[in-house]
Amino acid sequence: MFKRMLLIGALGAVLTGQAHAQAVVGGMGPRVGFSMDPDQIVFGGQLIIGEIAPQLTFDPSLEFGFGDNVTVIAANFDLHYHFAVQNSAWRPYVGGGLGLNFIEVDTNNSFVDNSNTEVGGNFMIGAGVPTQSGNRFFGELKFGLGDIPTLKMLVGWNFKI
Repeated sequence: MFKRMLLIGALGAVLTGQAHAQAVVGGMGPRVGFSMDPDQIVFGGQLIIGEIAPQLTFDPSLEFGFGDNVTVIAANFDLHYHFAVQNSAWRPYVGGGLGLNFIEVDTNNSFVDNSNTEVGGNFMIGAGVPTQSGNRFFGELKFGLGDIPTLKMLVGWNFKI
């Protein structure tokens, strides 16, 4: 498990460095919530990179899920398309992306390795609103496609960089 966490950290550092060289990091911050199938508490962090195209941002995230005798570490590489709503500060968005999930099932038998790596798709809907300080609060529903958590409900706070 430690090797996987080290690999994810290195992968995140490389991808963040490459993305920062090509685009401006607009924000970063925590995200928390829960998932279904497996039923877990989820926490992690994300970056907002771009706009890489009009209304389109690259929002990579790293999430840790605990519960239901399973530990999940998810590295997500998502794109969000933001909509402008007249007379409202809220910015709804839809998105999609790729999720790399490291899954370890806890068993009573310490001689059995019940871990695997799954790649799946993510589809999400959400909305964000700026705060008076220029940061952003958001809520998101993320649907998993493949052998990854099927639903995540998350809220987060992105601090402007």
